[in-house]
Amino acid sequence: MNTAESHPVPTSSQRVRRISRWMVAACWALLVTLPLALVVYWATASEAMLAGHANLPAQAIAAPLALWQRIAGAAVMALPLGLLLAGVWQARRCFGMFAQGQVFTLQATALLGRFAGWVAWAALASMLAGSATSVLLTLNNPPGQRHLSVGIGSDLVFTLFFAGLVWLMAAVIAQGQTLAEENEGFV
Repeated sequence: MNTAESHPVPTSSQRVRRISRWMVAACWALLVTLPLALVVYWATASEAMLAGHANLPAQAIAAPLALWQRIAGAAVMALPLGLLLAGVWQARRCFGMFAQGQVFTLQATALLGRFAGWVAWAALASMLAGSATSVLLTLNNPPGQRHLSVGIGSDLVFTLFFAGLVWLMAAVIAQGQTLAEENEGFV
């Protein structure tokens, strides 16, 4: 028996649809687990870990954190996470269209562009939230030992680059779609 007959090779379109269905599921997983992970992290992380994520030295927090500081820190960090999740929501919708075979549509392209925009805003908000968190975490320190930290790292630069790349790809696809529609009008 020929194995090619018993196991047909999926077409490129079938692979895109199958992978897109998996990506929809991955987006749902992120939408559910990331907010829960944020809450658990801020509830259980040590002061040294929280300080490190706010671009502070581990010993920067002089006194044990008050409950309000953990809640305020989580709330501040929820802003960039919310922006990122708005982008993941757009990606989920885009992958849903891909899973239905609607690949080169203006709506799918617009969703891809919106995903990129939300990711860029989340990266910028993350930088600002990190600075605000550094102040919150050291607010109970004695005067002269409080901190304001601003962190711009390679992860921020790469995220902004990635968002710009995806946005540009969406813009190029949209331009191609517009040209294709104009050419159809001439035929």
